[in-house]
Amino acid sequence: MPEEEEAEAEVELGTPRAPACSGGRGGHGSAKPMNYGSYLIRLQNLLLKRTLRGEHYIKLYSYHYLVNGFAVVISPQQADKLSRRNEVANVMLDYSVRTATTHTPEFLGLPQGAWVQEGGPQFAGQGVVVGLIDTGIDPTHPSFADDLSTDSYPVPAHYSGICEVTNDFPSGSCNRKLVGARHFAASAITRGVFNASQDLASPSDSDGHGTHTASIAAGNHGIPVVVAGHQFGNASGMAPRAHIAVYKALYKSFGGFAADVVAAIDQAAEDNVDIISLSITPNRRPPGLATFFNPIDMALLSAVKAGIFVVQAAGNTGPSPKSMSSYSPWIFTVGASAHDRVYNNYVVLGNNLTIQGVGLAPGTDGDSMYSLIAAPHALKNNTVSPTEMSLGECQDSSRLDADLIKGKILVCSYSIRFVLGLSSVKQALDTANNVSAAGVIFYLDPFVLGFQLNPTPMRMPGLIIPSSDDSKVFLTYYNDSLVRDETSGRIVRFDAVAKILGGLNPNYGNSAPKVMFYSARGPDPEDNSLSNADILKPNLIAPGSSIWGAWSSLGLDSAEFAGESFAMLSGTSMAAPHVAGLAALIKQKFPSFSPAAIASALSTTTTLSDRQGKPIMAQRTYSNPDSTQSPATAFDMGNGFVNATAALDPGIIFDCGYNDFFSFLCGINGSSPVVTNYTGNSCAASTMTGADLNLPSITIAVLNQTRTITRTVTNVAADESYTVSYSAPYGTVVSVAPAQFVTPSGQKQLVTFVVNATMNSSTASFGSVGFYGDKGHQAIIPFSVISKVVYSS
Repeated sequence: MPEEEEAEAEVELGTPRAPACSGGRGGHGSAKPMNYGSYLIRLQNLLLKRTLRGEHYIKLYSYHYLVNGFAVVISPQQADKLSRRNEVANVMLDYSVRTATTHTPEFLGLPQGAWVQEGGPQFAGQGVVVGLIDTGIDPTHPSFADDLSTDSYPVPAHYSGICEVTNDFPSGSCNRKLVGARHFAASAITRGVFNASQDLASPSDSDGHGTHTASIAAGNHGIPVVVAGHQFGNASGMAPRAHIAVYKALYKSFGGFAADVVAAIDQAAEDNVDIISLSITPNRRPPGLATFFNPIDMALLSAVKAGIFVVQAAGNTGPSPKSMSSYSPWIFTVGASAHDRVYNNYVVLGNNLTIQGVGLAPGTDGDSMYSLIAAPHALKNNTVSPTEMSLGECQDSSRLDADLIKGKILVCSYSIRFVLGLSSVKQALDTANNVSAAGVIFYLDPFVLGFQLNPTPMRMPGLIIPSSDDSKVFLTYYNDSLVRDETSGRIVRFDAVAKILGGLNPNYGNSAPKVMFYSARGPDPEDNSLSNADILKPNLIAPGSSIWGAWSSLGLDSAEFAGESFAMLSGTSMAAPHVAGLAALIKQKFPSFSPAAIASALSTTTTLSDRQGKPIMAQRTYSNPDSTQSPATAFDMGNGFVNATAALDPGIIFDCGYNDFFSFLCGINGSSPVVTNYTGNSCAASTMTGADLNLPSITIAVLNQTRTITRTVTNVAADESYTVSYSAPYGTVVSVAPAQFVTPSGQKQLVTFVVNATMNSSTASFGSVGFYGDKGHQAIIPFSVISKVVYSS
C-alpha cells in the first residue's frame, strides 16, 4: 500500500519491569514471571482495540521482553490517535536495513594462543550461545553438525529458544550445535515485497550470507573447504565449540526492515543468548535528535541491560569520514581489515608484461603461449561487433564461432552487470567451455569502481583483472596486435598471445592487517546533521577481506559460488562475526563479565602494527586503494586490530553499565522526552557526554579551552602496580593523576586527565594512553580530539 495512505509503525509503551543487570548474565531470562509476556500482549491488544475501534489495522509483532510495544500497519491518522494516548510512549515509522574461514584463526593466533587457554578447539566457546540476526542458516552444512566429536556436547541449560519447523526446515534441523532457529518476516510480508519461493518463510538460508557469518563466528573446526573441485584447506569458526542460535530477519530480495529486526532481537534476548551478532546496518542514517534514538539501537540497549554482548558491522560505506552505520556506545562496532593470505594469479602477455589478477583457478598448461580472442571478435559468420552487452561478457555461446575460438584464451568484459547479478562469471565459464577455449580472461569495465572483487572459483584457467588501469594496458596490447584487412578493416589474424599462471595456492605477506577502503570510518555521527559525538567508532578492526566461510546449498547471494559449500566474501559483515566468536571465548573464561567488560578486554589489548612492525595502514580511495594508503587513525581502526589471545588476559578493564548509558542519553540537549519514550524512565539532570562514559577510549569532539576526563579501571587479575603514560594529541597539553597506582585484585582505581587546548584547530589529532603493569599486563587506549579552542568567545 502507498506509504502516505498506510504505513508500518513501531509503538512503544515503555519497558517491561525487568531489573537492570549488575554484570555478566545477571539472570537475564528470569527477570519476569513466565506469564508476564502474555499479560503485556493482552494490554497491547486492548489498547489497539479501544483506540482504533472498528478501524482496519494489522498487528505484526508484540514486543514484550526487552521493550513493551508492538509493530502495526496503520494510517498516519491512526498513528496520530495512538500517539495521543497516555499509555503510548513512542510511535516511529519503520525503516529498511541491509546486510553490510580457513586461515583467519591462524592469522589471529588462535591455535597456539586463545584456543590453548580454553583446552583446544574442541572446547573453545563451549557453553556459550551466539545469536546471529541475519539471512538464516543451512542446517545441513557440516560446519553446524554436532556429531563430529565423541565428547559430550550438551545444549546449554540457560538457553530456552526453539527450532522452528517448516517444510524447508524440517524436524531435526537443529541439534546440540545449532540450538535454535526462527524467522521474522511480518513487516516484509505486509509490504508485499516478500517472495515466498525465493525468500523462504523459514529459518532456511536462501541467500548465503547468514550461513557464512554463522560459520565465521562458531563453525566447527577442521571442515574441508572444497570449491570448484579445488581444495583450499580446512575451515573453523573463531569459537568452534560455541552454540549457534539463528534469528532470520533479512532476505535475498529486499534486505530487511527494522520491525522484523527488533522482533528478532527481542526473541534472542528472551531465549537467553549470550552474544548477539548483527552483520546489518540501516539503509539511511536515523532521523531525529541523535542517531542513538532508533528502534534497533534502543532494543540493543535493553539487550545490553540484560547482560548480552552486542556486536555490529560498521558498514561498507567508507572510506569517507563520518560514514559510520553503527552508532551507539553500548554496541561493539567492528571495521574490516585485510589479513595476510592473498590469492593472486597472473597473465603474462606476449610483450613480456605481467598483469596481476584474481581467480581461484588453475593456470594454462606449461610455458606455452595461447592466442587471445575477444568475444565480440568471434561471432559466427564473421558478423559485426554486437550491441548486446551480454555477448561481450561471454554470456551466450550460441552466437560465438567455436572453431575460431578453440584452443585460444577467450577475452570477456567484466561490467557493472556482474555486480548487479545480471551476468555471471559462472555463465562466462560455461560459454568458454562450450566453445573449447583454453582459458578465459576478464578485463574490468571502467565503470566498475568501488567494488571489492573477490577471487572467483574457476574450473578452467582464468582470471579477472581487478584494476581498470591494468585492464587498459591489457586491451591496448590486444588491440594493437590485431591484424586487419587494409580494405575492409576486418580482422584477419589474432597475434596477441598470453599464458595464465594459476592462483590456487595462496601467498602470505607481512603488510597485513590494513583497513579496507570500504570499511566505514569515524568520527561517530551523533545526529542527522552529522554533528560529532564524543564516542570512538569503530571500536576495532578484524579480518573482513576475502574470508572463506560456509555457504548455503540454496545460496543465491553470490552467483559465482552457487552450488558450492563454501564461499569467499568481503565486508564488515565478515568482520563482525569474527569478534562475536572471540567474545564467546572471553565469555567462556569470564562468565561474570558484563558486556562492557568484554568490550574492554577486546579493546585494550589490540595490535597497533602490522606483521612487519610498521603502523597499520588504511586504504583511502575506491580506485587503486593500495596506492593511496596512509597510517590508520583511531577513526579508521578504533583501538586497533583485534588480539584474541591477549584479550583473554586483559589485566584491567573499563566497565560501565545501563545506568551510565541512560545518563549519557539524558545528557543530550532536549533528549528527556525521547529517553522517557524509549526507556519508560524519567531523566534526572545530566551533563554527561560520550567522553564521560567509562569507555576504553577518550574522544573529545570540541575541546573548549580545558576539559577534565576521568576513567575508572578495575583489576581482573592478581595484585599489580601500574604506571600511566600518554602521548597528547597535537594542539593539546595533558596531565594525568595518579601517574602510578597499585590495584589489588578486584579493586578499582580512578584516573583523572586534564586536557588543555594550545591552539585553535578544527583538524582531528590523535594520541594514546598506556597503562603498564609490573606483571606484564598493558592496556592501551586511543585519545582523540577533533576541534580545539584556546579562547572562547
